Amino acid sequence: MSMINKILIPIDFSDYSKNALKYAVEFAKHFNSQLYLIYVIEPVIYPADFSMGQVAIPSIDTDIKTRAEEELKNLAKTLIDPSLTVETIIKTGKPFVEINETAKEKDIDLIIIATHGHTGVEHLLFGSTAEKVVRKAPCPVLTLREPIKGFKFDKNSY
Repeated sequence: MSMINKILIPIDFSDYSKNALKYAVEFAKHFNSQLYLIYVIEPVIYPADFSMGQVAIPSIDTDIKTRAEEELKNLAKTLIDPSLTVETIIKTGKPFVEINETAKEKDIDLIIIATHGHTGVEHLLFGSTAEKVVRKAPCPVLTLREPIKGFKFDKNSY
C-alpha cells in the first residue's frame, strides 16, 4: 500500500467543507501527511454592454483574495493540529479545474472534498464541483456527504 503523504482539501468556507477538513485532519494525523487547503475564487465578470463583451473587475478579485487568505489561515489555525504541516493556496478560475491542476502541480496523493448534496434541477443547472473533480482528478478522491459517519483511526487495531 502506498502512503498518503499529501492531502488536498478544497475549502469554500461552507460547513460542509469545514467538516471535510476536520475529517482530513484525522487522515493526516494517521499517515503523518501534509495538508494543502485550496480556495478557488471564481472571477467576477459583468457584461459592460453588448459592443464590448464581458469585463472582469480586478479590484473586487483582489479584495476577495486578501479576505480569502486571511480566512483560510484562520481556519487552518483553528481546525488543524499544530503538529501537522499545512499550506494554503488561493487560485482564481473554475474550481474543479484549479483543484485538479493543483493536485498535479503538488503531486497530491489524495483529495478529500465535501459534496453539498445538490439534487434535481439545482444539480442539472450547476453540476457538482466534487463530481467534476472525481472525473478528472490525477489521484484518488474521497467525497464526503453530510452527515459524515464518524471514524477515528485506532493505531492499536493495525
